[in-house]
Amino acid sequence: MKTIDHPDWKKLQNGSDIRGVALEGVADEPVNLTPEVAKILGNAFVRWLGQQINKPSTEITIAIGRDSRLSGETLSQSVIEGIAIAGCQVYNFDLASTPAMFMSTITEGFNCDGAIMLTASHLPFNRNGLKFFTPQGGLGKPDITAILQIAEAGDLITGATTGNVKRQDFISVYAAKLVETVRQGVKHPDNYQQPLIGLKIVVDAGNGAGGFYVDKVLKPLGADTTGSQFLDPDGTFPNHVPNPENQEAMEAICQAVVNSQADFGIIFDTDVDRVAAVDRQGNELNRNRMIALISAIVLQEHPGSTVVTDSITSDGLTQFIEQMGGGHHRFKRGYKNVINESIRLNNSGVESWLAIETSGHGAMKENYFLDDGAYLATKLLVELARTNLQGKLLTDLIRDLQEPVESEEFRLKIKADDFKAYGNNVIEQLQQFATTQDGWDIVPNNYEGVRISCKSPTEDGWLLLRLSLHDPVIPLNVESNVAGGVNHIATRLLKFFQDFESLDLSSLRYL
Repeated sequence: MKTIDHPDWKKLQNGSDIRGVALEGVADEPVNLTPEVAKILGNAFVRWLGQQINKPSTEITIAIGRDSRLSGETLSQSVIEGIAIAGCQVYNFDLASTPAMFMSTITEGFNCDGAIMLTASHLPFNRNGLKFFTPQGGLGKPDITAILQIAEAGDLITGATTGNVKRQDFISVYAAKLVETVRQGVKHPDNYQQPLIGLKIVVDAGNGAGGFYVDKVLKPLGADTTGSQFLDPDGTFPNHVPNPENQEAMEAICQAVVNSQADFGIIFDTDVDRVAAVDRQGNELNRNRMIALISAIVLQEHPGSTVVTDSITSDGLTQFIEQMGGGHHRFKRGYKNVINESIRLNNSGVESWLAIETSGHGAMKENYFLDDGAYLATKLLVELARTNLQGKLLTDLIRDLQEPVESEEFRLKIKADDFKAYGNNVIEQLQQFATTQDGWDIVPNNYEGVRISCKSPTEDGWLLLRLSLHDPVIPLNVESNVAGGVNHIATRLLKFFQDFESLDLSSLRYL
């Protein structure tokens, strides 16, 4: 196996997660997340956690879970070893979801001091990573940096005795709470225990960790789950990428709904912190549609609430939320950014019950601001059952959502060495360029890149140019309410971009 003997610990950080190459098999990607590295990271988390809660390692309890990745079992055993040698109590949950790992820190009977999920979300088979939790939530970037610094120092904690390791079926405990959420939410007048009776609901787990939702949530609630697919964990992901943003994945669940003549379809990502859905006609309910649907539910329960989203949501979504009596606060990309902004608004006196990205990451105030795809799906099921009892459709909630006629994202690669400086200069220059263009206005109160409203009749839309957080790329999002509008907007932009020699413009395929 080609591995890196002494990993660059800093390169393992991916925002508020740790990510690395765990298996060989991809050219020019040497393994840097080895079992030994995983063992050290587990031990480093113990030291970091002990410092935070002022407890000796022998009094600390930590839970470990993993998704279906091929490297998951080996790496989780290594993490467990690193924790156990410090004398900690360890719960091994085996296959689990990322949201369930957080819930283990606040669930009576477990109350873990910390939890670790082995996952790399939808990334290729050779990758893996670690997500860390305490009862306060997922760790942030500074916390991950601190853990990596401890790991790099290499001073392992070793106790006089090895801690106890115990297997636990926590996913059943977690699922039981979702079942009760539906029962209490629907309060079916004739069948409290099985409020989904008479509804056919199909799930696509993409061979990730979400297959439990069928047997442990839907079936106890009385749903017919015939037609559900790819429920068995398989780290080769043989059917499609487990990612609700992936076109092939969405086509698979849409087709499953149509073939099964189902009432509803649900698709999860690998570790179940993201979700998308499908209506009974086989239409996608993701991105702006998913945000609108959850927003409508939230605004029924909490009138006037502010909904925090990422920066690329549409103008039609803003109008929809405002027509429902809510506020729309567009913030930065990154699920942690969106969640933290919603928390900040609440702390400042602005009521915000929902923080959600177009990627399918959604967090609710009522659920600890945990980005939990299974919980969002459960909220949708409650409303599905309620509307069904009334002889209505769930999608009636978003019939007034104005959707763009055209929507595209172009990813412009930067070939300069200092891509951040170069990208920021492009954004600054675009701001100046926009002031010279008829019908173009810079949108105020924008927190990421530059957003421009394009008001001419042939464009009738908007564009957002922002800098990727980690990659040498400037993503360009363009939406229009008229046919051909994206092409008109992109044509004007191409004239501007041609002055920048280090920009790869090949992705502007409209031109």
